[in-house]
Amino acid sequence: MYDGPVVDAHHHFWRQADLPWLAGPSVPRIFGDYAPLRRDYPLAEYLNDVRPCGVEASVYVQANWRPDRSAEEVAWVQAEADHAGAALAIVGYADLAAPDLAGLLDRECAVPRLRGIRQQLHWHAREQYRFAARADLVNDPQWRRGLAEVAGRGLLFELQVFPAQFEDAARLARDVPDLQIVLLHAGMLEDRSAAGWAQWRRGMAALSGCGNVAVKLSALGTFVRGCSAEAWGPVIRQTVGFFGAERCMFGSNYPIEKMWVDYRGLIETVRSALDPLPDAAQRQVLHDTARRIYRIPG
Repeated sequence: MYDGPVVDAHHHFWRQADLPWLAGPSVPRIFGDYAPLRRDYPLAEYLNDVRPCGVEASVYVQANWRPDRSAEEVAWVQAEADHAGAALAIVGYADLAAPDLAGLLDRECAVPRLRGIRQQLHWHAREQYRFAARADLVNDPQWRRGLAEVAGRGLLFELQVFPAQFEDAARLARDVPDLQIVLLHAGMLEDRSAAGWAQWRRGMAALSGCGNVAVKLSALGTFVRGCSAEAWGPVIRQTVGFFGAERCMFGSNYPIEKMWVDYRGLIETVRSALDPLPDAAQRQVLHDTARRIYRIPG
């Protein structure tokens, strides 16, 4: 088993007061009852959680501050990382269909650690699992013009969709072959029925045929509300089978996953799923792929 350094390609830290969804009234969310998250989770606590497990670098992903504070969010994260001396890349937020997108991206790009943009596009028939206003936003011409603004600045795009949206997602990836796309959360397998698994596999096969798509093995506890080799292992191994280790990367989704597992338990579950692979492939998933794609020095 590979036991070298790790890069955590998907995590958050926050001050509760900055997040409307944490500071405001509690409403049902995709990951269930989130009462344990309704507090500050500072960078120092995250580092204390992960460093004993070999994590040497990480990627902060936007945590849904108010949209008009998106540039402030990435600037704050940069300052926190600089103060802590943390090896950390940043993914910010932008609404790609917004008329003032170019100005926002210019302000965010002034932050040296910025590497990409996430706009959550997942849509589901079940309202609690729905984030985007419509299922097919990636086909909207104005939104696609916004994506070109992202690509033109040398940023990557983090794509968060459900399997029912994979066909549109694969078409998008084929249409922008020079843009690095990172599929989040191993494609968000929500339906574990035979039909659900089949739909997920078909879509992952199609997306893996697009050489500009990489994938994060992250947030695997979202729909099972737990962390176990039985639940996570098949998703991890099949994703690596589709994309290859060179396009897969580990992400903890901390502190969300903290609701059901500590960091050591989480990473040991991922390591056990990867154990059948050669050490070089395990290193790619746990370290090399994220360092390359997010341009993290070291």
